[in-house]
Amino acid sequence: MFYFYASHANTVTMHERYFNRKLYFDEQAHTTRRFVIPYIEQVKKIDANSRVLEIGCGEGGNLQPFAALQCECVGIDLDPHRIRIARETFLATPTVRLPHFIHKNIYDTAVDETGTFDVIMMRDVIEHIPDQEKFMAFVKKFLKDDGVMFFGFPPWQMPFGGHQQISSVKWIRRAPYLHLLPMGIYTALLKKSGETRENINEFTDIKKTGISMERFEKAVIQAGYHFKLKTPYFINPNYEIKFKLKTRKKIPVLGDIPILRNFVTTCLYAVIAKNKTK
Repeated sequence: MFYFYASHANTVTMHERYFNRKLYFDEQAHTTRRFVIPYIEQVKKIDANSRVLEIGCGEGGNLQPFAALQCECVGIDLDPHRIRIARETFLATPTVRLPHFIHKNIYDTAVDETGTFDVIMMRDVIEHIPDQEKFMAFVKKFLKDDGVMFFGFPPWQMPFGGHQQISSVKWIRRAPYLHLLPMGIYTALLKKSGETRENINEFTDIKKTGISMERFEKAVIQAGYHFKLKTPYFINPNYEIKFKLKTRKKIPVLGDIPILRNFVTTCLYAVIAKNKTK
């Protein structure tokens, strides 16, 4: 089961998926439409009156289903190339409400510039951000008092939590848990295998910032939020479109044991909200 990336990708490998940005956009849109929005709507109605912010939006695939509902969407990302593609993609889709895209670091963005939001979403992003505890406290000001934040991310210890599926080296792409090696051994192995310098830098950055479910839960509570929903998945909802696999929630027993559950959970979905002030 843990060789999803190697055995279920059909003729399109994970490496090819990562660099085929149109395919990636469509897969993001599918998963957000089919799973993320219904998940959020268990606790927060989403309609044309909703303001939605995605931090780390890339080309904007996750925002497409919100824009199709005529939500007022804002996407922010550090990569100017992906922001440019996002703008071009949405300009070619006149049936949706055009999002506003910002090329900026969220830490350099003021609330006066964006306003506050009913929904803030981060899918496959929080594991890339250093000092998640600081981040969780900072973004609170962008959330309306009755707003919610959605997170979807792979726990660090899951089989491909190091994102090695995007490697330029075939055997590394197929090696689950490889990222759990000590940093020195991991880096030496990547170099010895002929991995690109760009990928080595990305893999080591992810290793430094990878987040477990326990650390995420602690950061949420410390920053003054509470959980509205929290669901670990043994088979990530995104694997439906990628690998034709049926979504499955946590494995009984193993999925309930702290620390160990991170190794058998391919994705955590969570919706959080600000604690009410007295």
